[in-house]
Amino acid sequence: MTGKVLILSLLAATSLSAQDAEALFVRRVWPLFQEKCLACHGNDEQKIKGGFDMRTLETALKGGESEKPSIIPGKPEESPLYLASTRQHEADWEPMPPKEADKLYAEQLNWIKAWITGGAPWPDESKRNAIAKANAEKWSAEDGITIKTTGALSPEWANRRYKPEGLWAYQPVKKPATKSPNPIDELIALHMPEGMHPSPPADARTFIRRATFDLTGLPPTPEETAAFEKEFIQDQASSIQHLVNRLLASPHYGERMARHWLDVTRYADSSGFANDYERGNSWRYRDYVVRSFNADNPYDQFIKEQIAGDEMQPSNPELLIATGFLRMGPWELTGMEVAKIARQRFLDDVTNSVGETFLAHSLQCARCHDHKFDPVPTHDYYSIQACFGTTQLAERPAPFLPSENTAGFEESKYLESRRIDHMTMLARLDEKMLANAEKWYAEKKLDRSTWDKAVVSARAFIANGGKMKKNRSFTGVFETARAILQKQNIPEDQYPPKLVGFEPEDYGNERVARKGLERLKWELERYEPFAFSVYDGRTPQVTSINQPIRMPQDRMTTGELEQTAILGGGDPFSPTQPVKPAALSVLGSVEFPDAIEGRRTALANWIASKDNPLTTRAIVNRLWLWHFGQAIAGNPNNFGSTGKKPTHPELLDWLAATLVEKNWSIKEMHRLIMTSAAYRRSSELQTEASHEEATKSYVVFKPRRLMAEEMRDAMLSITGELNPTLGGIPNRPEINIEVAMQPRQVMGTFASAWVPNAKPAQRHRRSLYALKIRGVRDPFMEVFNEPGPDFSCEAREVSTVTPQVFSLFNGQATYDRALALANRVMQEKPSDAITRVFQLAYGRPPSAAEKSACTTHWHTMVSRQAAIAFKQPHPPLSVKRDAVEENTGEKFSFHEKLPGYADFIPDLQPADVDAQTRALADVCLVLLNSNEFVYLY
Repeated sequence: MTGKVLILSLLAATSLSAQDAEALFVRRVWPLFQEKCLACHGNDEQKIKGGFDMRTLETALKGGESEKPSIIPGKPEESPLYLASTRQHEADWEPMPPKEADKLYAEQLNWIKAWITGGAPWPDESKRNAIAKANAEKWSAEDGITIKTTGALSPEWANRRYKPEGLWAYQPVKKPATKSPNPIDELIALHMPEGMHPSPPADARTFIRRATFDLTGLPPTPEETAAFEKEFIQDQASSIQHLVNRLLASPHYGERMARHWLDVTRYADSSGFANDYERGNSWRYRDYVVRSFNADNPYDQFIKEQIAGDEMQPSNPELLIATGFLRMGPWELTGMEVAKIARQRFLDDVTNSVGETFLAHSLQCARCHDHKFDPVPTHDYYSIQACFGTTQLAERPAPFLPSENTAGFEESKYLESRRIDHMTMLARLDEKMLANAEKWYAEKKLDRSTWDKAVVSARAFIANGGKMKKNRSFTGVFETARAILQKQNIPEDQYPPKLVGFEPEDYGNERVARKGLERLKWELERYEPFAFSVYDGRTPQVTSINQPIRMPQDRMTTGELEQTAILGGGDPFSPTQPVKPAALSVLGSVEFPDAIEGRRTALANWIASKDNPLTTRAIVNRLWLWHFGQAIAGNPNNFGSTGKKPTHPELLDWLAATLVEKNWSIKEMHRLIMTSAAYRRSSELQTEASHEEATKSYVVFKPRRLMAEEMRDAMLSITGELNPTLGGIPNRPEINIEVAMQPRQVMGTFASAWVPNAKPAQRHRRSLYALKIRGVRDPFMEVFNEPGPDFSCEAREVSTVTPQVFSLFNGQATYDRALALANRVMQEKPSDAITRVFQLAYGRPPSAAEKSACTTHWHTMVSRQAAIAFKQPHPPLSVKRDAVEENTGEKFSFHEKLPGYADFIPDLQPADVDAQTRALADVCLVLLNSNEFVYLY
């Protein structure tokens, strides 16, 4: 008989024995009173509501203001405590607990009823403890176990019970004993349903395509495929080992792994929110990730560098760059926001990001209250947050490394052109205000001699390099002259008002130019040797941030030394109990130093410890997902009780233990996984089970669709257009022209239009390097499930929706690639063009039927294409913007210049090639839209 059935049978009895009634009170009723009743009726003797004290049987029997006993032993239907709890006797007894959301469930009411029926025994604390101790093992097996943590907000939460199976992630990693050459397959077999027969290994062409995309995100060349097929025939195992080693040695391996990692860390090149300022140097963090994977830096080192690299080696540019991880989330501070709230938003963001990324725990669930499901008290949330209590944001000087790509910096000339235009506009408006000032004096019939002297002084001040405000790019004569008179205490009615004589378009043009200069500071940072980073110090007093931040010289002495405390309801203005830097107490009580410096290093060392079961399981679980399209534990960011449990727990632990044994080498884990029979299997189902059940059991390999970036990169690769250069400043590929030119309003102005790079070689770099602006999404990438960068993406979704057809088959970018592929083949002059197209796209020759159909279509389209006349496109050099000026409410317009288009060299156009090439492009377009090109099997 199970525990649950036993309890129900006891409650169904007419009357419990005295012993059973006491046990029921200790096990169910007293914890229920603590959770639901004592907050108002006993915890605080001075604030007992209604005079009803429930701390002891004696006080409970006295009742409250009604002066009637609340409990009639043996008679629940006459006991006010029970009647009030049922909420069915409102005429006589106020429903309890008062809030509808806190009402008791039927099972809880049955506990109270059975307890009263059994005589309502109420043992004292010592006896309760004795009863609980005597039944601990039995009750734990039935109800779950308690977990020791630190600082719970209530005794009820501290004593909460958890099902042991929900605590799997907190248990020490135990490497299972295995006997076979590849333990992965042995451990998978433990959970393989009876009667299922694994599919045979995939053929050579299928495997090299699968492995090459998995490790580089690019397709194998026809030559690589042919060479591997030949080697595969001679020795399968050896050929696979050689292939995997070659791919792991490729510089493109780091790019592929970085794409996965940056999904998790939310990489973007802008800050999001109202301003969405560009983060000029965040690209250096992206390239740091690529370099780290290529170098196979130990994963524990990788963790430490990203959390505390600046503390570990303050003078090492690489480690200053690494801590950009801590700032990847969206963040800003405007003059319209309370600085303390913005500061807390960063602290909450970085706390949760570290939890999800490295510990597979969404810690934000414990921000306002003890975690509802997991043994993570609010105290732990703020203890981890205290590790970042002295972490401040800054773009820090970091000389470019020899390994960094600094090519393409000359494109800053286009930003400089915009800067000159803005400065010219402000200078023109300054002269207009000076002229309007003269008119103002004439209209007011005032003496302007004092003003004229101020203007002369202002011109001299500016000529000598003077600035009105340190962070302003433009200082006007008019504004400076007014400031001079203000300092002289001249009455305001004796000199011109601000923006004197402005018309609606002047207000608008002034704001666009001034805010444009402000935004350019962030964009021009891209070409400067600064790291998007952090530092340790006191929190500076700032009210807004509208330009890149620099680390102050007095960081240790000036500003607020924050004392982290548990925040009531997560409100930064409601601190309660102070906390010190510490780790998750469910894994043991560990406190860290609370000096200004060194907190993050201590946290990083704890996370990166070989004994931390969350860390090792989290990364090998991600690696498995990246290879098989499904994680062993189904929610890589959530190992808590609401996440999916591991389907193969022994395998997960074997991988976690092996990672540490292999000196935390990610490449070694790839070798183990990719040489397993599970990874090498065919995707063709050869058993009666459903495909879902078969893939879950690894009976077959689960096919997957290429990621959006892989699709684009694969097309560029087979056309020969791909620029394989690693790293460097973000590139700007062409995107849908309507999206590129759409007006994008940010705080107080318009963000600049999306203008692609001028040269094809710049535009056609890996998709990893494309400028990632939070407020501008590439429609192609978005429709093929590229995740937004505001939230950590644990696993990409794969949807099949109609707009994908319009992007892939009707989209301009895909047609451009089809045309380029056709042109490449025609330029190569092969003996059989259709066969060459198939080899480039699929790595195989066409079948007789495929060749016949494609050849017929090609010849049919030649005559149609010959009848079409094409014109060369002309990119726009400016775009008109219409807006409403917020000071006047009047409409105004201006033309945004697009200097980048002045040097634009378009991709190959239909007008550049003959009808035969254009007709072949129609065949190529079909192949690029096929499942064989878009899916891996």
